[in-house]
Amino acid sequence: MNLNYDVVLPVLISFGISVILSPLIIPFLKKLKFGQFVRDDGPESHLKKSGTPTMGGLIILCSIVVTSLIYMKDYPKILPILFVTLGFGLIGFLDDYIKVVMKRSMGLRAWQKMALQIVVTGIFCYYIMTQTELGTRMLIPFWSGHYLEVGFWYIPILFLAVLGTVNGANFTDGLDGLASSVTVLIATFFTVVAIGMKAGIEPITCAAVGALLGFLVYNVYPARVFMGDTGSLALGGFVAAAAYVLEMPLFIPIVALVYLVEVLSVIIQVVSFKTTGKRPFKMAPIHHHFELCGWPETKVVAIFAIVTTILCLIGLLAI
Repeated sequence: MNLNYDVVLPVLISFGISVILSPLIIPFLKKLKFGQFVRDDGPESHLKKSGTPTMGGLIILCSIVVTSLIYMKDYPKILPILFVTLGFGLIGFLDDYIKVVMKRSMGLRAWQKMALQIVVTGIFCYYIMTQTELGTRMLIPFWSGHYLEVGFWYIPILFLAVLGTVNGANFTDGLDGLASSVTVLIATFFTVVAIGMKAGIEPITCAAVGALLGFLVYNVYPARVFMGDTGSLALGGFVAAAAYVLEMPLFIPIVALVYLVEVLSVIIQVVSFKTTGKRPFKMAPIHHHFELCGWPETKVVAIFAIVTTILCLIGLLAI
């Protein structure tokens, strides 16, 4: 492996595309009035964000797709990851379009979004099962070289893992730079693992790192652009697909624990309110709870990123 060509260059290419596209696309989104719709029931401090261009996930998608296509011929294993990333990104784009253009705050109806996500996941599952030699095993964390053979259960576990990860990333995208910061660290983790395993997917994991670093230039507080569902769903798809191609879905709850906590906080909030009438959190997802506890937005993002860094290091120890 040529580390300069296979690892460093994809990061730089993707970063360059992201940084160059951002100042071109942001004014375009503003001109089209593709501004963020801020819910009335959210934190009051977020009302000032109303009108900030969203759908910036297009920048991330373009950077990853273009960079990956350059390496596709030599690295065919990146195809399923690229498909899932792009597939979920397009679902997010439809959702964002309905929100910002048609002014329907909830975007796609829940059943429509879930149906589309199941279709993309189903195609990915079929490809993994029939077009690759991955089989139905999963690397067991903290037990070096040992795999868990799950047989038939591989399919329902895959659906649960992919859909859970995608929607976890979606819930995480609620503060300036939060989803970007957390996911760039997870992408770096998968890059290190891919290099060590010689897995043949390094160009797309590196492309994700470069795209997110470039996007963060414009997405850190105060954000000039939001990724929207276009970006968050795509990133969730990327994380889940990369984990499966590396036979590491059992590592998702470790390195992407922030995603899981965000989802669980919403579930707990809803179930608790419907059964007891009480809300355990001041607001869900949980990053809003910390905001309402008095944490500045930048502190929440920094703490979540630090936690993810530690989790990724634990993930490396768990291999």
